Amino acid sequence: MAIQTQYFLLLSAAVFCIGVYGILTRRNALVFLMSVELMLNAANINLVAFSFHHGNLTGQVFSLFTMALAAAEVAIGIGIVLVLYRNFEDIDVTKAATMRW
Repeated sequence: MAIQTQYFLLLSAAVFCIGVYGILTRRNALVFLMSVELMLNAANINLVAFSFHHGNLTGQVFSLFTMALAAAEVAIGIGIVLVLYRNFEDIDVTKAATMRW
């Protein structure tokens, strides 16, 4: 008894909506990063679900590439958060209009 594809798609849509909500309503840079990660994970759920549905491994391979992209995004994002905190002593993205001193 396998779980049907539409349940994975509903889960993916819910996770993606939570990520969009986090980006649109929060000002904290770390919450932005976590919200983008949620959106990328929702895309991964879709890729793996359709890969399983069609019986090939293409979606799973693309999912691995998306995970590598997410790891690179976190590395760059943490650097940006550290610069924000060092220059403005806060990680609120609305306070930083420019990255100059």
